[in-house]
Amino acid sequence: MSSHLLRISLFATAAFAFALPMAHAEDTLKLEVGKALQQAQSALAAHNYTKAMAAVDEADAVKGKTDYDSYTVTQMRAAVATQAGDVSAASAAYDKLIASSRTPKATKQQMLMSEGTMAYTAKDYPRAIKAIERYQHEVGPNPTMDTLLAQSYYLQKDYPNTIRVLKAQIAAEVKAKKAPTEAQLQMLAASATAQKDSTASTHAYVMLATYYPKKEYWDLLLHELIVNAKIPPTLQLDVYRIRLAAGNVSQVRDFMDMTEIAVQTGLPQLALDLMNKGYEAKVLGQGAEAPRQARLKTLVEKAVADKKASIAADEAKALQAKTGDDLLNVGYNYVMFGQADKGLDLMQKAIAKGVNDPNLASLHYGLAQMQAGKKAEAIATLKAVEGDNGTHDIAQLWVLKLSPAPVATKK
Repeated sequence: MSSHLLRISLFATAAFAFALPMAHAEDTLKLEVGKALQQAQSALAAHNYTKAMAAVDEADAVKGKTDYDSYTVTQMRAAVATQAGDVSAASAAYDKLIASSRTPKATKQQMLMSEGTMAYTAKDYPRAIKAIERYQHEVGPNPTMDTLLAQSYYLQKDYPNTIRVLKAQIAAEVKAKKAPTEAQLQMLAASATAQKDSTASTHAYVMLATYYPKKEYWDLLLHELIVNAKIPPTLQLDVYRIRLAAGNVSQVRDFMDMTEIAVQTGLPQLALDLMNKGYEAKVLGQGAEAPRQARLKTLVEKAVADKKASIAADEAKALQAKTGDDLLNVGYNYVMFGQADKGLDLMQKAIAKGVNDPNLASLHYGLAQMQAGKKAEAIATLKAVEGDNGTHDIAQLWVLKLSPAPVATKK
């Protein structure tokens, strides 16, 4: 068989057919090498991999081989090992071919990809990770390889690296205005849950609810918010409010708790509004606890009246304070009392003056804009809220509630 015909036959039966390098005029196989490779080819076609590899070894043992002989033997070794599922032998052969100047650049990239996918298919995840990371380093990002890398870490239960890889991939996709796949986000959520990283799992469920707004994701997300021990007390009222907006509050204790927190926060009108929602839903005002609830409502109504009477003095005092935290509350109260423009202006001044938690302040400013009926402005404000303690995630849920349309195109 001629050198040219042998080369065609070799790659016609290979599991991965790569573009072949151009042969030079002097590129001819030694007779002994060509004969042994013909035998390997026949055995490979018959799926007799042991006999095929023995013939490849025979060709490789020929003395005085040229560089072209050795290169062609390695090609056949890669073909036989690949079809036989011998990941180690195939990878070693690919590495030699990749290192050869005879292999075109595009073919090298295909070989690198095949090393990773072959190892992954064989469930040799450590080898798959090594090959895929080499591919990414030498070639660059590739959606298929990126997914296999995350899955290789995940299937080894290496959750920290799974989270690391997925976070980087998802961040790049979001930046490119592409929607992360549902599988990516599910894997991130599962890995974070396995690591007991409530902040990361909450963020994953926020993204699932954003791009794939199913009830099951909202339920899981709200559960994560409730059990997330890293969410500070200053955000508990905000957790209650997004739960209420999502229809996830139905217990008497929840309505009573959020009412009391709102009063303690210095927002009595908000407390009254929340309590009234409990009455409207017929959760409050029922059964043996109704009298106690009525007494609390009376106290809240008095707190509202007192705050309305003192708000001008509160404003003057807050304007003189070193930070804007008190002024932020004053502005919020003005909005709740129906003086939206004045309240929002004071909240802007408070943020500009400097507050203890700028992200929380921006979250509340966005909610105040929502309260004032400025929906578009509220969405813009809430989209810009950052923070890793829950402020960003809660803000994004409000964005979903205010504008449920997809925020990115699917890949």
